[in-house]
Amino acid sequence: MMTNQDVLTVYAAMGELTSQMVTAANESDWDRLEALEQRMSAHVALLKTSEGSVKLEGEQRQRKVSLIKQMLADDRKVRDMIEPWMAHLSKLINSTGTERRVVNAYGAV
Repeated sequence: MMTNQDVLTVYAAMGELTSQMVTAANESDWDRLEALEQRMSAHVALLKTSEGSVKLEGEQRQRKVSLIKQMLADDRKVRDMIEPWMAHLSKLINSTGTERRVVNAYGAV
């Protein structure tokens, strides 16, 4: 069973991870970003199984809300960096697929 402080400690660790994820995405360090995402998933799983019985009030609740807002802002930054790259990758994949269909239909030039 988690205490109030345990819950806040996990949220703070998650906030630090999302900050590191922004840095990794900014540096195009996709392996590091993936490793950080896995660590984040472990924290989320812990909270899903253990946080339910913990009731935060007052300053503790405000701290949790603040950490969640920070994580959401960091997540938006990461998405803003990744989405153009993903669109480019999708375009490359579609282009390669079109090229393959042309070669299959008409043979190699």
